[in-house]
Amino acid sequence: MNKTLFDKIWDSHVVESIPNGPDVLYIDKHLIHEVTSPQAFNELKERKISVFRPEKIVATADHNTPTQDQHLPVKDLLSRKQLKELTQNCEENNITLYGLGHPYNGIVHVMAPELGITQPGMTIVCGDSHTSTHGAFGTIAFGIGTSQVAQVFASQCLLVEKPKKMRVNVNGQLKKGVLPKDVILYIISKLGTNSGTGHFCEYAGNVFEDMSMEGRMTVCNMSIEMGARGGLIAPDDITFDYVEGREFAPKGQKFEKQKAFWKTLKTDQDADFDKEFSLDAEDIEPMVTYGTNPGMGIKLTGTIPLNGGKSADKALEYMGFVPGESLLDKPVNWIFIGSCTNSRIEDFRVAAAYIKGKQKAGNVNALIVPGSRQVAEQIKAEGLQEIFEEAGFTLRQPGCSACLAMNDDKIPAGEYCVSTSNRNFEGRQGQGARTILASPLTAAATAIAGKLTDFSKNLN
Repeated sequence: MNKTLFDKIWDSHVVESIPNGPDVLYIDKHLIHEVTSPQAFNELKERKISVFRPEKIVATADHNTPTQDQHLPVKDLLSRKQLKELTQNCEENNITLYGLGHPYNGIVHVMAPELGITQPGMTIVCGDSHTSTHGAFGTIAFGIGTSQVAQVFASQCLLVEKPKKMRVNVNGQLKKGVLPKDVILYIISKLGTNSGTGHFCEYAGNVFEDMSMEGRMTVCNMSIEMGARGGLIAPDDITFDYVEGREFAPKGQKFEKQKAFWKTLKTDQDADFDKEFSLDAEDIEPMVTYGTNPGMGIKLTGTIPLNGGKSADKALEYMGFVPGESLLDKPVNWIFIGSCTNSRIEDFRVAAAYIKGKQKAGNVNALIVPGSRQVAEQIKAEGLQEIFEEAGFTLRQPGCSACLAMNDDKIPAGEYCVSTSNRNFEGRQGQGARTILASPLTAAATAIAGKLTDFSKNLN
């Protein structure tokens, strides 16, 4: 029987299928951080169960870590307590931890791929919804709850029902100024935030085949925002070239052997999907959101839809917008380039290329937050730090930062932030903060203009 990429990976990891019930799925890599792991560790202690395979677990500190003065004791008491507990739990259970100050520290979904921990064909879980990021490598990667974190600690397996399968095809030529973030925001705006519910989504077509790994990670990262359990893209030469030579990737003959296997990880011709959609690349333009979920997106040059219904009216009231309004020339006081969606070196290169030789507008606070210590080092080594600082941007240390307001980086109530993060829910970036999701290029152009602007006319 012809199989999808998802089927091939899933079926090869099923330890046992329970009749009319869930599968027992083996997990290759378990990623943890300071927020969702303490309760799971406590559950194991209470039940006197040890961690089954600590060598399959990698920990980092990211969510509520400060992005300034990381060498000093953390001021926030809750954050300090969570970080201390993570350190203790990892030491007690012999788990590898890349804590604050470690050269490999960073946002969990940035540091694992860049270290070669993430590899094609794996099953990967983390107590974080944006684990779908790792699907860019041709993995089954998804977020799990605290009780499931404990389940994986205890057994290296997960009791889980197999999701349905969907595929989104995007073919054609992207317009100038359109980035992977625009592609996924466009997909979600077209298909809706519930379109992927109960499904794993495979992205196919020349647009994804031509994307860099950083771009693919951005797309898969936001699969969860259309309701999908996760997203994935078939591995290819771009994937293999990215993985090869990284710290924890196979070396030499082992790599070649793995690569031969990875090449088999693709959907068979005529394999069945439960849902399938096809979109034209030519229809995609730089995107922005206008509401309080990622599906409420429009083209930067478009207008807010009329007659959106009660939920749309509530969202527009929160955002201070009205139906039919254009967001062009809307003043913006904050921009944030960072998060597990857009904090890789490629994102900062794109932003710096636009910013170079310009100055940010006086009304704008511009935060640049790398996704890992390694990305921060690349920013320095490539001379991007000088470009950002000369333009008046603030470069911070790595962390989740202003994506979710679990740290000191919060957007003030009532103010707009053009953000490269993944969620624009009410209060996501701070109580009363108004989030407009966009690409790093749109965010950079907004910072220079002090308002949303059609920057595509100025691109070379």
